[in-house]
Amino acid sequence: MNERSGFSWQRLGRQAEGLLGVSANRISNAANLSALLYQELSDVSWVGFYFLDGQDLMVGPFQGKPACVRIELGHGVCGTAAVSGETIRVADVDTFDGHITCDAEARSELVVPLFKQGQLLGVLDVDSTSYDRFSEQDEAGLEDLARIYLASVS
Repeated sequence: MNERSGFSWQRLGRQAEGLLGVSANRISNAANLSALLYQELSDVSWVGFYFLDGQDLMVGPFQGKPACVRIELGHGVCGTAAVSGETIRVADVDTFDGHITCDAEARSELVVPLFKQGQLLGVLDVDSTSYDRFSEQDEAGLEDLARIYLASVS
């Protein structure tokens, strides 16, 4: 990971806790967390949320280029992560069977499913225009931030 000097997942977690601790609203907290991640992570082209709406994931707050509005459960990286309940880290999106191209320049992706009290709420999605951008450390850091987000919302 090529984070700028002084980057720390622990520091970012503390920032997120402070930022998300003032509201229990899932939309405003998603907006602030996506903005914080977009600002603090290097070499990312899109950071945002998709929320469950029936049998689809619908785009929520994000930072970056315009996005796909609807993703069917089980389709693409986001829909697959949502159904599997597992974080998916993709080094090269062109090798992911069924990848949905929202941004033709995206090369790698990391998606964390969001479950609250055993129910799927949505996913946290981060894209990069670089191949193999995301490390195991990034995966663990984003999973920690997803837990902070989930603890903050009602």
